[in-house]
Amino acid sequence: MKPVLLDIEGRTWALLPLEDYEALCRQIDDAADAEAMRRAKARDEESFPSAFVERLLVSGENPVGVWREHRGLTAAELARRAGVSKGCISAIETGASTGSVQTLRRIADALDTTIDTLVLSAD
Repeated sequence: MKPVLLDIEGRTWALLPLEDYEALCRQIDDAADAEAMRRAKARDEESFPSAFVERLLVSGENPVGVWREHRGLTAAELARRAGVSKGCISAIETGASTGSVQTLRRIADALDTTIDTLVLSAD
């Protein structure tokens, strides 16, 4: 890529092919994304795969089930960690029960997340 330089009204401008300009824009976006990721890692923030976010925010799946699977837990293991029954987890994941605030708080703690993330709605 070798731009054509133009002097217009005391300023130097670079003229380059559109595909080169678009490639530069992609590189800038990629660099910005990499910097944002570096800063998030420096703050020890957790990142999430796009499929997880899609399931959580768009598909309408139950957040408890999505988080449980993301954490690699079975319903029985989540129930054990949260101190609730496996049936309670199942009822919440299938929508048969919403779970009490206390129960959801225990589940959120077991999933290492906040209660707010478990009551998300795709509405």
